[in-house]
Amino acid sequence: MQIYLVGGAVRDKMLGLDVKDHDWVVVGATPEEMLDRGFKQVGADFPVFLHPGTKEEYALARTERKQGQGYHGFTVYSAPDVTLEDDLKRRDLTINAMAETEEGQLVDPFNGHKDLQKRTLRHVSEAFYEDPLRILRTARFAARLAPMGFHVSEETMALMRSMVNDGELEHLVPERVWQEVQRALHEQAPGVFFEILQELGALAILIPELSEREALHAGLQALQCVHQQNGSTAQRLAALFSALPEPAAANRAAEMKTPNECRGMTHLVCLFMAELAETGDSDLTPENALELLGKADFWRRADRFEALLQTLTCTTSEAQNPAIAQLRIAANAATSVSPKALLEQGYKGKALGEAIHRERLSRIRGTLNE
Repeated sequence: MQIYLVGGAVRDKMLGLDVKDHDWVVVGATPEEMLDRGFKQVGADFPVFLHPGTKEEYALARTERKQGQGYHGFTVYSAPDVTLEDDLKRRDLTINAMAETEEGQLVDPFNGHKDLQKRTLRHVSEAFYEDPLRILRTARFAARLAPMGFHVSEETMALMRSMVNDGELEHLVPERVWQEVQRALHEQAPGVFFEILQELGALAILIPELSEREALHAGLQALQCVHQQNGSTAQRLAALFSALPEPAAANRAAEMKTPNECRGMTHLVCLFMAELAETGDSDLTPENALELLGKADFWRRADRFEALLQTLTCTTSEAQNPAIAQLRIAANAATSVSPKALLEQGYKGKALGEAIHRERLSRIRGTLNE
């Protein structure tokens, strides 16, 4: 039995980055031997085990053979006769196909170290073609490593383009696409992910609304701004979709099976952008400000409202900054209204609601006039 550190841990160590996760490959062992050593099996499709002490993952060396379309239909073979090189050959990029012995010696059959030095993302073998999800993974690695000077090799770009042209992306389910998009939104240079997909023709298939140049350019500018603010996933997606009409943005967020928080923020950002565009560079009226607070469900979701305003500073023009500031002022004024105090004055039911509305409007009017 031989044990090797593989993949991202080896790559990141060589790049001088923090190593967060350690993945291990075991060569020359059977599941029974792993269980006898106290490992706990967790893999359903192929043998993966948790170390009894560290709880890190140890996978038996394996090969995969394509049997269907998309990223499904792989037949996995795992046995003691599978070599380390066999296992590494099935991986996506050469920089992810390096291993290290227990003594710290590098095993690099596909020249991943050389590609690290050349800052190149290159596919390991033609087996790359068998999994269309690797297109998104490669674009995501480019988004992560672009600040360090990495680029995708011409031959890998050509291979991915042929996969797109052959319709391979159409077999991906929305959940897997969203998983990669969500991760990409938080990479060091998130815009690179979408730029590569656009260059490949993949964006027109996965997020067609963004394949129009102006919408993509505006969305990526807004996304970069939110990224610099360390915004949430919901804020990042809303910024990306901010140049789209609200119905189109909301529909795409739903089609991608994004979480409810992402859909809600996307809806609000696009809605408020349209509302503020109508206002132009004029001041908000107290009535308009109160109406917008209601549309944002501010009374129940004050935290989300603040995130909305932060996002809008990235998606709107400077001319609309005063209106955003007025919304924040109006919100602060309206929260000072106490429904309890009005209840004690005898207001009930519909009359209570009308009294709350009048009092909120009065305080907003007084504050905005000041």
